[in-house]
Amino acid sequence: MNWEQLLSLKRFGDTNKRIRKEQDETRLGFEVDYDRIIFSSEFRSLQDKTQVIPLSQTDFVHTRLTHSLEVSVVGRSLGRKVGQKLLEKHPHLQNVHGYQVNDFGAIVATAALAHDIGNPPFGHSGEKAIGEFFKNGAGKTYKNELTPKQYQDLCDFEGNANGFKILTQNRDGRQGGLRLSYATLGAFTKYPKESLHKKPTKHIADKKYGFFQSEKEAFADIANELGLIKRSKEHLSFSRHPLAYLVEAADDICYTIIDFEDGINLGLIQEEFALEYLSKVIRDNIIPENYYALTNKEDRVGYLRALAIGALINDAVDIFMKNEEAILNGDFDCALLDKSKYDAQIKDIIKISIENIYQSEEVVDKEIAGYQIINKLLGVYTAAVNNSYSGTTSNYDKLILNRLPKTINFKSDDLYQRLLAVCHYVSLLSDSKAIQNFMKIEGVTF
Repeated sequence: MNWEQLLSLKRFGDTNKRIRKEQDETRLGFEVDYDRIIFSSEFRSLQDKTQVIPLSQTDFVHTRLTHSLEVSVVGRSLGRKVGQKLLEKHPHLQNVHGYQVNDFGAIVATAALAHDIGNPPFGHSGEKAIGEFFKNGAGKTYKNELTPKQYQDLCDFEGNANGFKILTQNRDGRQGGLRLSYATLGAFTKYPKESLHKKPTKHIADKKYGFFQSEKEAFADIANELGLIKRSKEHLSFSRHPLAYLVEAADDICYTIIDFEDGINLGLIQEEFALEYLSKVIRDNIIPENYYALTNKEDRVGYLRALAIGALINDAVDIFMKNEEAILNGDFDCALLDKSKYDAQIKDIIKISIENIYQSEEVVDKEIAGYQIINKLLGVYTAAVNNSYSGTTSNYDKLILNRLPKTINFKSDDLYQRLLAVCHYVSLLSDSKAIQNFMKIEGVTF
């Protein structure tokens, strides 16, 4: 792969090539991408979607929105630092093509901003709940009417693939979705493959999948424009866009450190653990007198968090640059932080977070409720949509259909498209809206 192609400013529908040197420096194309995501309704709904503690009543716990903004900030720093080093190493990118340090920062920041935009309500348990409906629930009846890849899309419903759908799908008056640059879409796609085969190798790009069958052609077009390396002759699978490693690192840094911080602020993890574990990451940067001068827990933990994020950013940049050639050749097969000199400390922090936060009673109870809510919504909506298609609509179905949004096509002749449309609609619901819809269907509220 080469950086000239990887930094493509092309958007869906473009007929002429976009040249970096011809860009308006006051509002670059990559910055336009960022703005379009910020102003999208799908991004706004993240303010009421679970990050760690579902529907928490405390004001300092992160939602998907605040998490996404923080990942974007870390991603921007990663992109700029890497961009500076890449332009020093490959000066023609700047001298001939006009690329600047901030271009790299803008691409990574934008892809990071959108990295959770496709996540259903109730966190990762929401993805599992949708999959469970088709693997073992009422949706299993559709298996023989779908291709193996279509059925796998539903059984392993993937927020990353759903995010790619949000960013690129056509609808009336909005061809090409948000019409983001191909560079940003490439950096967004951490798993540039279809749902089958599952985990064909241990390469990080094969861990999950990044697009549904409905967006297969769209991704192939993007991959070809960016010059991504094909990794399979039989299935659609490509090497990662190099900047996707930075998006992943930004997310890894934030959920490792900030979820840990949330757990301490909630009292689920003892404050002493923060100093014990984070000090091993920031031992070269911490100023003890500054730390002990802080008089409350939130400030002390915040000080440690800021230093830890800075240390991990610098470490990730070093790892990326040391492995740039392998990354461009598609040979770097793990996440950047898997090679971190702080790997042991990161694993210790994650272990504590799993035991004290992710498996806490509050989190598990809300995930249980989320399973029931999503299962009910999918059952009612898929029945109404398919009954309408077959001409067997009941009066109840008609009432349900009347409440579905007109912006999503539930009337396709293709069963897969109808089922995916229902899953997509449910995935767009905020936690509160999903609960509200569930209560209406159950007759609990009017």
